[in-house]
Amino acid sequence: MNTLQTLVCIFGIENQKIAYLKMDLALIKYLTSEKWAKELAPSFKMPYFIELASFLQKELAAQKTIFPALPQVFEAFNLCDLDQVKVVIIGQDPYHQAGQANGLAFSVSKGQSLPPSLRNIFKELNSDLNINLPNGDLSAWAKQGVLLLNTVLTVEAAKPNAHNNKGWEIFTDQIIRLLNEQGQPLVFILWGKPAQSKIKCIDTSKHFCVQSPHPSPLAAYRGFFGSKPFSKTNNYLKSQGKAPIVW
Repeated sequence: MNTLQTLVCIFGIENQKIAYLKMDLALIKYLTSEKWAKELAPSFKMPYFIELASFLQKELAAQKTIFPALPQVFEAFNLCDLDQVKVVIIGQDPYHQAGQANGLAFSVSKGQSLPPSLRNIFKELNSDLNINLPNGDLSAWAKQGVLLLNTVLTVEAAKPNAHNNKGWEIFTDQIIRLLNEQGQPLVFILWGKPAQSKIKCIDTSKHFCVQSPHPSPLAAYRGFFGSKPFSKTNNYLKSQGKAPIVW
């Protein structure tokens, strides 16, 4: 059974052509992880998500460019399955310039130049663990159990924060609450105020949180540099008997 069939079964839709909103299924079909799809199915039925999907549908109908492309909106979940999550890195909204956003917070695909925030992340990684990465593709992190999650999952081209307060924040709150309820303690890395607002969804007595300013050039000098999130994360994972992340 594929993901769409799983969702159809969950929603009780006997005929796949009878969908409660075309855009919902057009978007949801790109969530290929059946485990995430099953857990998130109640969210997809909620009025706020239907309104969010309708908003995206209208934006596309108006010939507006949305990043990342729809097939990549749920890439963070597809590469890091629910039961594999060990670390959650939370950012803000996706990169808004062409060719940058790929569905993983802070990541860009191979061959793309590094955005300023990612350049600062790599500076801190080098300072913290003396690691230099060859490109900005962070999919290797995701495949090791690092969920690279933005608080808002889409953005209009050249308009940062354009999709704020459209429903994504509610959706990602539900993601964090779902992760918070997992049996094993996780590491939450919260970069910037929108990410830190998610702490309301986290039981900090159970999970390990690393907080600092956002790595953007406007904020990194206020405490992101020197925060050592990578070594702190690995030290905690090892203390819990888990394999550290190969950053």
